[in-house]
Amino acid sequence: MKWLTLISFIFLLSSARSRNLLRTARDADHKSPIAHRFNDLKEETFKAVAMITFAQYLQKCSYDGLSKLVKDVVELAHKCVANEDAPECAKSMPAVFLDEICQVDKLRDSYGDMADCCGKADPERNQCFLSFKVHQPDFIPPYQRPAADVICNEYKDHRVQLLGNFVYTVARRNPFLHAPAILGLAAEYEKALKACCPESDIGACLDEKVQQISVIKERAKLIGVKQQHECRVLDKYGERTFQASKIARMSQKYPKAPFAELVKMAHDVKDVYKECCEGDMVECVDDWSELVTALCSKQDVFSSKIKPCCELPAVERTKCIMEADFDDKPDNLPSLVEKYIQDKEVCKSYEANHDAFLSEFLYEYSRRHPELSTQLILRITKGYETLLDKCCKTDNPADCYSNAVEELNKHIKETEEVVKTNCELFNTHGEADFLKGILVRYTKKMPQVSTDTLLEIGKKMTAVGSKCCSLPEHKRMSCSEHYLSIIIEDMCKRQESTPINDQVSQCCNELYSYRRPCFTAMGVDTKYVPPPFDPMMFNFDDKMCTAPPAEREAGQLKLLINLIKRKPQMTEDQLKKIAGGFTAMMDKCCKQSDIDSCLGE
Repeated sequence: MKWLTLISFIFLLSSARSRNLLRTARDADHKSPIAHRFNDLKEETFKAVAMITFAQYLQKCSYDGLSKLVKDVVELAHKCVANEDAPECAKSMPAVFLDEICQVDKLRDSYGDMADCCGKADPERNQCFLSFKVHQPDFIPPYQRPAADVICNEYKDHRVQLLGNFVYTVARRNPFLHAPAILGLAAEYEKALKACCPESDIGACLDEKVQQISVIKERAKLIGVKQQHECRVLDKYGERTFQASKIARMSQKYPKAPFAELVKMAHDVKDVYKECCEGDMVECVDDWSELVTALCSKQDVFSSKIKPCCELPAVERTKCIMEADFDDKPDNLPSLVEKYIQDKEVCKSYEANHDAFLSEFLYEYSRRHPELSTQLILRITKGYETLLDKCCKTDNPADCYSNAVEELNKHIKETEEVVKTNCELFNTHGEADFLKGILVRYTKKMPQVSTDTLLEIGKKMTAVGSKCCSLPEHKRMSCSEHYLSIIIEDMCKRQESTPINDQVSQCCNELYSYRRPCFTAMGVDTKYVPPPFDPMMFNFDDKMCTAPPAEREAGQLKLLINLIKRKPQMTEDQLKKIAGGFTAMMDKCCKQSDIDSCLGE
């Protein structure tokens, strides 16, 4: 397979085709979905995306094993291009891939209960297979880079095999990463090889480039986490919430774009995300490329900031567009108070077309406030909707909603205070103290969670502080609420299978945009009864002095968590006193020859 010819084709699939991206309407003019997509993507790109699809479902299979499945699907595509009326050609793209997977010999031997998915009807069959994807597979050994001369000879003599293996390797390790991102990663990998293999010191060049590749891979993991989060929002909260968050974000980024254009783009993004989230990577790549092409064809309408991105090679456009700065706000935007609060006809407009009225409010508010987080803007919009629902039923609506600005500003004040307080704490006291503070607060909120998981959550929240509190002030809120929403959503997903406590359940049942404030406001779990004392929770031995620094620090943080679990009502002063005693003990005992005896005292 000439895998990386795919790089030439990615995103160069159409000029300015515009069509409805809903699957049913989109395929109405095509008898055969597979023939349609094969013709759009061309053979090499189609093969690559087919490999990505199979590698993400069948993470334990070898490259050669999956290549056989890819070959079968490509043969079917050729057959359907020649005759769209052939019996198997009317299948949807997900059905094509899942039928092929369900014919794998001894599927149950390798994948256990996943084989039961084959007995389900679509779309339940696809949902079943998606549930078996392993986010961070420990059954795949870490990648070992071959020697520099070996990798360059391989690239020179077996380029197709090398790059095909790269796509396969990334896909099986990142089963929720959307195919366009994986193809972009492959392009950057080849760029590094092209640059280094002619050099006299290949090793040094590759070392430098591999640093870049490592950064790219870390970015790929982060993109994968973000995309997985977006998919969960779409699945759990529905299309309305997903689309509202996209309208808010795009209105902030493209404040000069007309309302109708932004709503259409948000709707199309939602449709493409549905395909990508369902694991339908062929349609995901094809339709995402059309979306980028459509955006670039209207760059004058959307934003001057994306012009340099649209001049890049097609495979580099998406990353550039995602990272592009917000456009400048239009000059002299009028106040929203007159139209949405002072106007006597507000209720009439609201009741005539509820969703359209709120969507326009969301657009107008967002484009005026690039400094606010998407989640906060959704809270403000929901607050405005609640106020209108209440006031429009009264005899004097205008009087009822006259204090709307004060009501909506309460949301802003709460979020600004949280960001300000936490960033001051992080920037004044440093990462270590910030982490301890998080662990104390969250152990008291949900002491039922395991010590290791609490430490993991604390470290993730501290990483948010590190990332966001170093940004300029106007970017801190958006950054912190975005990443905290991902962490909280992950906690709530765990809560579904292993309930934590009533207050966590209550917050996890909140609207998407209200979860973070709910978790922030959550107090000590007063219903919690500590388990019987277990001395192993406070096991002091010489490792607390002799272990590597990172291990020592983790051990001490776990002791802190376990202490709070024993006494969740403990005050800050009591905690400081105990912490001081512990530090004095460690300073004393770690200098002794018999550490265990000293700690045992």
